[in-house]
Amino acid sequence: MPKMTNNTLAEDKTINSFHDFGFDPQIIDGLDSIGFETPTPIQQQIIPHILQGKEVIGCAQTGTGKTAAYLLPVLHRILQNPVAGVNTIIICPTRELAIQIEQQLVGFSYFMSISSMAVYGGTDGIEWEQQKRALGKGVDVVVATPGKLISFLNMDLIPVHNLQHLILDEADRMLDMGFVDDIMKIISYLPESKLSFLFSATMPPRIRELSRKILKNPVEVNISVSKPAAGILQVAYLTYDNQKQAVLSQLIKGRDLPSILIFASTKSKVKSIARELQTAGFQVSDIHSDLEQSEREKVLLRFRNRTLQILVATDVLSRGIDIENISLVVNYDVPHDAEDYVHRVGRTARAEQTGIAITFINEADQIKFSRIEKLIESNLLKLSPPAEFGPGPEYNPKPLRRNNFHKRKKKN
Repeated sequence: MPKMTNNTLAEDKTINSFHDFGFDPQIIDGLDSIGFETPTPIQQQIIPHILQGKEVIGCAQTGTGKTAAYLLPVLHRILQNPVAGVNTIIICPTRELAIQIEQQLVGFSYFMSISSMAVYGGTDGIEWEQQKRALGKGVDVVVATPGKLISFLNMDLIPVHNLQHLILDEADRMLDMGFVDDIMKIISYLPESKLSFLFSATMPPRIRELSRKILKNPVEVNISVSKPAAGILQVAYLTYDNQKQAVLSQLIKGRDLPSILIFASTKSKVKSIARELQTAGFQVSDIHSDLEQSEREKVLLRFRNRTLQILVATDVLSRGIDIENISLVVNYDVPHDAEDYVHRVGRTARAEQTGIAITFINEADQIKFSRIEKLIESNLLKLSPPAEFGPGPEYNPKPLRRNNFHKRKKKN
């Protein structure tokens, strides 16, 4: 375990519990009330750096406790140094994640006089006015999606002149969604004196490039992507695209699977899958960016409460769905990033439970699936479709060779 020093930590004091960080007593009261006792590895490593006032770039997957790793020290710093106007802005890619972060923030700050607000798109005029009034009065922490935050900043509705902290959560997902220009626009409104923290599940070159633009001498903390839990039965089916729907229906029909989460690559696929399953008599709903926020929240609530058996979601929302004890996770399409596979299948078999993860592999996705196997250091069982659906593609994850169409013809 790391041994850190700062103005709130005794020198060379080993971190065994949240009490060892030297947090404000109000934070300790909040943690005790919700049963937080032992910090996770990323919390052990990141919290002391933020308490010391260092900028941080953290690489960690969903489920490692990274949200608490930045919220808790930032709450401590807010209590130690309150300012007029907004103290902290947290930017994240989706409305669902913004709501989750703000809910966790409310839980941690229950015994504190710290205010917060989640700001995101898809709201009606009444909610817009409520957000406008609340921001005008001032809140300590704003959790926002990039587009909506820019709208408020353009209208000069958020007092950011004393901003102390900027946090970018799931930065890789925001770049995937094309938000890099929005992020740089937002930063142009903020004071240079702020501390910035960037968190990402993966660390591709473009994330490092972004960090160089917005962070000053950051401390880098990497928590390696863990392998899927031992309790997960991982299986792949070699299927052509026109076989997937029929195979899926047969795999789940009549099974004791109270909670099934299906991921697909596009909104149109999500809608089609849900429609076909509904026609087949399954209790299913879909969730994607076309739905109003209130509709999405109702669907997620039904799924959490087990009144909805099957939820079909787009890749974009894959990290914004934090639901425990899912019986089956289906990758209708192979995830683009190998790390995303671990995030998805990690929704099942939590807390030493068991679960099933099934992935459909067509001809084009075999290279991507081989990268997943390399990451998790395991060759997964690959099955053919049931006989009545015909044979699937052979598994041969090698790049297709180009035909020699572009060779120059010999001159006569």
